[in-house]
Amino acid sequence: MRPDSTEAAHSTEHATRDSTGHATEPTQTSPVVPLDTEQAANPDLTGTKAANLARAAAAGLPVLPGFTLVPPPSANGSGADAGTDASTEALRAAWHRLAGSANRPLAVRSSSRHEDTENSSMAGRFRTVLDVRGWDAFTDAVREVLDSAALDPAALDPAALADGDRATHDNACAPHDAAMAVLVQPMLHPEVGGVMFGADPVTGRTDRIVLGVAAGGPADLVDGSTQGVRYRMTRTGRLLDRDPVEPRGERLLGPSRLRRLAVLARRAAELFDGPQDIEFAFDADDHLWLLQSRPITAMAARVPRGARLLGPGPVAETFPGVLQPLEEDLWLGPMGHGLTVALDILGAASRRTLRSVPPVVAVDGRAAADLVLLGVVPPRHRVLNVLNPLPPARKVRAAWRLGRLRTTLPLLALDLMADVDRQLTELPAPARLSSGQVLDAASWGRRALSALHAQESLAGVLLGPGDETTVAAEALAVLTEGRAADIGDAALLAAHPVLLGLFPPSLTATAQLPPTTAWTGVPRGVSSLPVREGLRLRIRWVQEMQAGMIRAFGARLVAAGLLDDVDRTGLLRWSELVAVGGGGALPSDLAERRPRRDREALPTAFRLADGEPVPEPARQPRRGRGRTGPDAGQGAGGGSGGGTVWDGLGPRPERAVLVVRVLDPALAPLLPGLAGLVAETGSPLSHLAVLAREYRVPTATAVPDATARFPQGTEVTVDGGTGDVKAAETTWSADETAGGDDGRGESPAADQRTGDPSRHALRAHDPSAHDPSAHDPSAREPSAREPSAREPAAHDPAAHDPAARNPRRPPPGKGASP
Repeated sequence: MRPDSTEAAHSTEHATRDSTGHATEPTQTSPVVPLDTEQAANPDLTGTKAANLARAAAAGLPVLPGFTLVPPPSANGSGADAGTDASTEALRAAWHRLAGSANRPLAVRSSSRHEDTENSSMAGRFRTVLDVRGWDAFTDAVREVLDSAALDPAALDPAALADGDRATHDNACAPHDAAMAVLVQPMLHPEVGGVMFGADPVTGRTDRIVLGVAAGGPADLVDGSTQGVRYRMTRTGRLLDRDPVEPRGERLLGPSRLRRLAVLARRAAELFDGPQDIEFAFDADDHLWLLQSRPITAMAARVPRGARLLGPGPVAETFPGVLQPLEEDLWLGPMGHGLTVALDILGAASRRTLRSVPPVVAVDGRAAADLVLLGVVPPRHRVLNVLNPLPPARKVRAAWRLGRLRTTLPLLALDLMADVDRQLTELPAPARLSSGQVLDAASWGRRALSALHAQESLAGVLLGPGDETTVAAEALAVLTEGRAADIGDAALLAAHPVLLGLFPPSLTATAQLPPTTAWTGVPRGVSSLPVREGLRLRIRWVQEMQAGMIRAFGARLVAAGLLDDVDRTGLLRWSELVAVGGGGALPSDLAERRPRRDREALPTAFRLADGEPVPEPARQPRRGRGRTGPDAGQGAGGGSGGGTVWDGLGPRPERAVLVVRVLDPALAPLLPGLAGLVAETGSPLSHLAVLAREYRVPTATAVPDATARFPQGTEVTVDGGTGDVKAAETTWSADETAGGDDGRGESPAADQRTGDPSRHALRAHDPSAHDPSAHDPSAREPSAREPSAREPAAHDPAAHDPAARNPRRPPPGKGASP
């Protein structure tokens, strides 16, 4: 039944009327502020929730009548105390006028100035007491709401928890915060209600409106106890999809209601200068009521039109971790230039595109590739590409080059490998080189890597995988024999540089060989590797040479008093390091620079919005649940991540993914620092999902049988964009790394370091070429194509020269200037 606004008439004790009949501000002696007064719109007095409703009511939006019990201004000694007889009398009079002679039930809600703000919603963190009848129950409800102002740290503004530091209770909001007011309105028993977002908080689309709707009102929806029905519509109210699909005749929202909600969303956005998170309800008379309005917090950045489709797939095996700035310049740059050269030769893209679009980039230190440019995914407009005569014409021109290159590439690659081997073998140890020669060696490595990456990529496309012998297979065979002979890891690495193929390059990390493996066959020597694998191995040797050179140069900077730690060399860019070598000063901000922290793995496919990766949604079915698989849930935002499943009861893992049945708001204290949140029920628009987005916790709701499928201790990944939750694959298992009879079985361990671009137009690495058998380079004398076992490739992290395709220059250390 529609509430009668006449029963909410206010006493002249608390509000006077001007000549026009409009309410004026209440006197300073009353703790009661009616919603239809100008003073009610002051959030510092009545709290943000009540102030927003007061502004909405003044603008003509459908708001229930009511009043706010404001805290006494006891801090400055003025005003009435809520406990005085006069204040109690005023409160009782306001309650009586709102409840009426029929003792209408009331809703008693919090209204703190710290909630419902642009920075933090604090959704569900304070108490709401519904269906309150009688004076004694009303006063008890008011006390219960006020008691909820004693905040726990997790209820604080997420901005206060930046950088992982949890603010203390005293630093943010004291118990019974002086900003806490109590909002009182008639209790509405709606037929249908829910939550409406004036923009899509997961995708950032401002031309979409997302609703979570349930029969009976929004209470069960926002507390996570029910999933409800999720609607998506345009700003004009045109329905796009529902999840789940409702049977005809049982739809909660018909076209008329959708249009009215769209109007409400637009008007609220105009009033509050931005899309709103709205709680609404339709009563039995089909009247629409605005119950709450607040800014949408933690809304995903909108992906700009034309943003590139990126993903770690083709390069993650080479650079699985976070690269520091100097590592990025030394290793990712040469890879990008080499791939550009290969793409140009293959005619895979126009030169204008290749000049403006790098095939690989770093996103907060994580390597990612352009998936369309490298042919990992097809272009979006296939028909237009077929009709466009330029790509076929370009490929016809490339075909002539490729016909000749297919014959000559093996010889060119052998010549390049011999040149690299010779220069690495002749290169003295860093201690025997001047500082200038050290930098020259690193610079030569950049040019060498560019040429090696270009030929390695072309070999994958034109020559295929060869006999399927891989660097990882050879290295694992060497490792197995060495472990059987009880040789230590350091001695193995010194004698067999092929083992460098088992772990990625690093300027700071100590080499870690995998655990003991099962028998994988006998080593067969580096010369047994096919052309592409031989090129790969040289890439790894050059990277390790560069790492050694940079560490040596950094040690000299420390000895000269310019650096306090060798590891801080990695915080420089290559150009800055070269400038220091030329007598320049270190960057003035070097002391403030911090190493890039290990961040969550990048999504499989994503686009950048304001520098942040936004997962690419899977193709949605035209009708139905719109999920990426039968076991997927609903993405609630927060990005993507992964860690160890935790049920919230036992000891908390370092990177905990909380997996629960219900999105209970009481779980809010556990949100800071979570690596993911998964629930079997609930809606992306529930209070806990809103808070999780504010804390940037990847969240998936409505995941079928999540607690059974992902028991405690399971390693999982969570995609907050698509709702996908997957158990992570493990690596370096002895059983997995064991091959067949000849040790040439596929291995997940090898999969992390190798790949095969021949499966697409061009890929930097191919996960299909994984093999855990290996060879022993010590079984023969070192050749011109293999660095001496007694003097393995020196380690140096220098980068590449984008202008050079052939690294042939005098070996570093011979005739180099000091």
